[in-house]
Amino acid sequence: MYTPKFNQVADRAILIEAMQAYSFAIVFGPLAGEEPKATHLPLVVKDSGPHGVIEGHFAKANPHSESLVGREALIVFSGPHSYVSPTLYADELNVPTWNYLAIHAYGTLEAIEDDTAKDLLLQDLIALHEPEYLAQWRNLPAGFRRTMLAGIAGFRIPITRIEGKFKISQNRAPQERLNVQTAHSAGSPDQQALASWMQRLIV
Repeated sequence: MYTPKFNQVADRAILIEAMQAYSFAIVFGPLAGEEPKATHLPLVVKDSGPHGVIEGHFAKANPHSESLVGREALIVFSGPHSYVSPTLYADELNVPTWNYLAIHAYGTLEAIEDDTAKDLLLQDLIALHEPEYLAQWRNLPAGFRRTMLAGIAGFRIPITRIEGKFKISQNRAPQERLNVQTAHSAGSPDQQALASWMQRLIV
């Protein structure tokens, strides 16, 4: 990922937080003898290991469920993004740009095949998004749950390398940063999220 030095974010805690906040990501990796392919997935990011651990599951029918086992995958997390108007800068000799958050995580995919372990993967995902449903999932008929688990291929990816790019006007003058942050604070949900990151990191 092309990342100017002023846009680089290496703070582990911030990267883990951002991956957890924007956890619907894209897993990239080759199929057997073919060019790279992409799979869009909800993921669970755990704060363990040097850079974190990613867990999730493919549909069993997805070719990635077999082709990526034991191979390095690239997982792309995309955060909020927004147009930035040049009218927020002091000098008229400026052009529009785009602010955004992006994290690229790399690691070797490990298959999770045991039904008990796959069930725990699903419970972690449910607990993250709808904890109230956990009791209902656990009380579903055992045969139905086994059928559902048979249709997925679980995986775990210990992150070995990570790149964080937060393009949030770091290269602008302090007053211009404040202008962008103020304008975004009154804007769309994505703009408000970017304004919050700007407030924390640079303004």
